Amino acid sequence: MTKAEIVASIAKKTGLDNEAVLTVVEQFMVSVKDSLQEGEPVYLRGFGSFIIKTRARKTARNISQDKSIIIPEHNIPAFKPAKTFVAAVSGEVINEE
Repeated sequence: MTKAEIVASIAKKTGLDNEAVLTVVEQFMVSVKDSLQEGEPVYLRGFGSFIIKTRARKTARNISQDKSIIIPEHNIPAFKPAKTFVAAVSGEVINEE
């Protein structure tokens, strides 16, 4: 599903026009990106978390030049789905007692 398809789906379900929905979706993405750049995770209850993971320093090989190179420690964005999200996608039923 593309961003355009998401916008069209939300617009259809809410009755809002596509331009308004597009603005909200884009601002949501900017907010998530800005929070992660500041080192703050984003938690969406029942959906999941956008977090920063740190990749350790490692040695790699450039085979075209036949040399070893060092890849420094670096941060990458990651998404960790909530248990209810995983269960919904896999078709499981979760008892929330």
